[in-house]
Order: sequence, then C-alpha cells, then structure tokens
Amino acid sequence: MTKTPDVYLSASEHSVLWATYMNDTMSICGIQYFLKHAEDEELRTLLEFAEEVSHKHIDKIKKLYIEVNYPVPQGFTESDVNLSAPRLFSDTIMLDYMLNMAKLGLNAFGIALSHSEREDTMAFFSDCLMETKELHNRTKVLAQKKGLYVRGPQLPTPTGIEFVHKQSFLGGLFSEKRPLIANEISNLTYNISRNVLGKALIMGFSQVAKSEDVQKYFIRGRDIAQKQIDIFSKFLNDNYLPTPMIMDSEVTDSQIPPFSEKLMMFHIAGLTATGIGQYGISVSQSPRRDIAATYTRLAAEIGHYAEDGANIMIANGWMEKPPQAADREALAQT
Repeated sequence: MTKTPDVYLSASEHSVLWATYMNDTMSICGIQYFLKHAEDEELRTLLEFAEEVSHKHIDKIKKLYIEVNYPVPQGFTESDVNLSAPRLFSDTIMLDYMLNMAKLGLNAFGIALSHSEREDTMAFFSDCLMETKELHNRTKVLAQKKGLYVRGPQLPTPTGIEFVHKQSFLGGLFSEKRPLIANEISNLTYNISRNVLGKALIMGFSQVAKSEDVQKYFIRGRDIAQKQIDIFSKFLNDNYLPTPMIMDSEVTDSQIPPFSEKLMMFHIAGLTATGIGQYGISVSQSPRRDIAATYTRLAAEIGHYAEDGANIMIANGWMEKPPQAADREALAQT
C-alpha cells in the first residue's frame, strides 16, 4: 500500500478497517472448516482463493494499524473454530454462502472505498473490491455450472414506452394492487434468498449451540426467517412468479459445534444488520405502499432481534468494542 504516515486515519476509515478485520478473521474460520468437508474440487479451489484473499486483507490491516500505533483488533482466531467437528452444511450451502458473502463484500468494499481518504486506504479497498469482484464472478459461474444458480424471472417485452397516469400505481394497502415492477421483483427475490440461506445457517447453529439462551435465540431467528420468507413469497406467488427453494435439507443432523458461540452470534448479528440495510434499500425502490410498509415492519422486527442478540453478546463478554470517540463527559469528571 502507498504510505501516507503524516495523515491520521479518520473515523470513517477506522470503521471500515475494523469491520473488515473482524469479518475476514471470521471468514477464515468458516472457510477453513468448509475446506475440511467440501467434496467438490472446484468448490475447494474457490474456497482456497477466498481464504488467501482474507489472509491478505488481515495482513495489510495489521501492518497499517501498527504504522499508526493503533491496537490491532482481536477478531477471531483458531480457538473459534473446531476443524475436527463433523460436516454441518452441504456443498450446496457452502457454495451459496460464498456467493452471498461475495455479494455483501461488493457492497461493503464499495462503501469502504468511498469512505477512504488516505492514499493507502483507498488503494487497499480498491484492491479489496477487485478481489471480491473476482470471487463473486467465479462463484456465480461455478453455481451456474453446477445447476445451483436460479436466474431471476423473465418479464414480458412491452410494445412501447409507457408512463404512469394513475395514483393507484402507488397503492396496495387498501386499493387494487398493480403487478410488481422489476425493482420489486428483484428485491423480493434477493430478500427471500438471503433468508433461505440465513435460515439454513441459523438452523445448523441452533443444533450445535450449547448455551440455552444462545440456542433459544437461534431457534427464534430460524422462525423469523421462515416467516419473512413466507411473507415475501406471497407477493411473488400472487403475481405467478417463482420463488427461491428452501435449503433446510442441506443441513446435516450434527450436534457438534464447529464454531464458538461467540463467532456464531457475531455472524448472525452481521447478517441481521445487513438484512436491515437491504430492507431499507428495498423500501426506497418499492413504490407500492403495501410492499414498503411490509419492509418497514419486518425491519423493525429484526431490529428488536438484533438488540436481543447484542445483549447476549455483551452479557457473555463476546462483543469487541469498535473504534469510538472520546467520552468527554467522563474525561471532564476525572
């Protein structure tokens, strides 16, 4: 990375560097476990590439933090993964997981690059974005090759350009519901897919969790995911459009934890947070009032779920504190 030692790291740079370190150390634990059980050789090659990329990110962030004399986060280590645990997820889930993580990475690193101010951090996140683009493309091509990637529904070709002339285009709560537009279909399909994968992951986590409060939390999350899948699917079904398939059967019956409860809770917290963000995007792209209202209501529901998860993490000492501003009130009292 280009060195700019005389320029401090800004709050926005700290936020994205810290988050990247936490997520990549978590990812390495997951990928190493996947590599122990992945049977498909092409999937294994993809996982090895992803692991190499994550290690490179961690090394660069460590070096940068050391240069600016900032503490390196703890993140997740080999103590958070049990590589001798039996298989919990099928190759299908592993591949779908990698594709979804690559999609999230594209969004996260695009934002991180826009938040970067130093030349070295801009160069770093530019590299992250390019590497994640390669991972995304390779994963999607492999999923298509294996027959596991389902393309979005096809729309009819209009006879010409049309304009909206009725307020009913925005209706849906108490008035006649117009057919879904492309943005609404795309977001509904994506949000179902995310919940399908999330449900499979959290269902596996609920089987292996040993703490009663953590297990109950995961079971609750599993049920929330299924409820939201049903709600989103109804919008598509009402328009005679296909919905993504459930992957519950791709989770084995193992009850031996491959990951620490700290890692599993952090992972679900991260997925929940990105889910809330995606619902916000979906609201902005859904002119139909009933769909926007549904996203708003469901975002509030998973927001409450996320808060309860944070409380569990705090109570168990699992939540590593992110970079924050000085507490001026506390300093003034010392």
